[in-house]
Amino acid sequence: MRLNETSTLFRNEASGEMHGLIRVRQFTISEGHLMCTPEQLEGEFEHCLSLAITCLKTLGLYEDVSYRFSQWDPDDREKYIGTEEEWNNVQGMMGKILDDLGIDYKIGIGEAAFYGPKLDIQIKNVFGKEDTLITIQIDPMIAEKFGMEYVDRDGVKKHPFIIHRTSIGCYERTLALLIEKYAGAFPLWLAPVQVKLLPIADRHHDRVFEIAKELEDMGMRVEVDDRNEKIGYKIREAQVQKIPYMVIIGDKDIENDTVSIRHRKDGDLGSMSLNEFKDMMREEIDTKAIK
Repeated sequence: MRLNETSTLFRNEASGEMHGLIRVRQFTISEGHLMCTPEQLEGEFEHCLSLAITCLKTLGLYEDVSYRFSQWDPDDREKYIGTEEEWNNVQGMMGKILDDLGIDYKIGIGEAAFYGPKLDIQIKNVFGKEDTLITIQIDPMIAEKFGMEYVDRDGVKKHPFIIHRTSIGCYERTLALLIEKYAGAFPLWLAPVQVKLLPIADRHHDRVFEIAKELEDMGMRVEVDDRNEKIGYKIREAQVQKIPYMVIIGDKDIENDTVSIRHRKDGDLGSMSLNEFKDMMREEIDTKAIK
């Protein structure tokens, strides 16, 4: 049985622990809770890890992460529930799963949840401080406390294992890491403003707003800079704002029914039809290109 939710949570962090979007008192997270038999555990764990890796690769963060196998501390028994035998059993199972999957991990003694070991996907921020971004936890303890049972194939009632997992981590922390990694120069599909339209003169405004409407209708996030400023100034300002694409409209563009395109990184891309520009952006968005 697989259950998932996106929920807003609250944690009364001490004021000294607060740090931008990395650690906040109110945060949103996509969580999954998977109830399974011992035989299903490895397959379900692998699927959870595959989901996390897909999200990290899509965001361009996968190259920055490492893995930590977080285990209990037998010398700090007050922190954990369950017996030593139960902990040794489940940690042995999890270690075998990680080894079978070929995961290169470090061991973190005392970093486990109170109810079970976990795989922490770690990432460093721009200051070099390591934080946990995504966790996949094996929980052999809580099902009994919740009265969760299933009838096994031998006819005996048993308590399932539970896997608790996130897919993209805490949204706020993930967003903070993306802001740091890209320094505001987001890939097209992530950028808050994807296209800035720059008319050269007032007489080009009507056509610019027609184009803006077409781009908005296809779901693009668009702004028009219709200020009475020189075009060079408008381009420089859009460049500083790290807008992925600038669309410049002048007399020749209106005469030829084209648009002049400038990319934040690649510079002047020349003139093309509006449909060609749409197709180029759609492919970039659909493929989640990182550029």
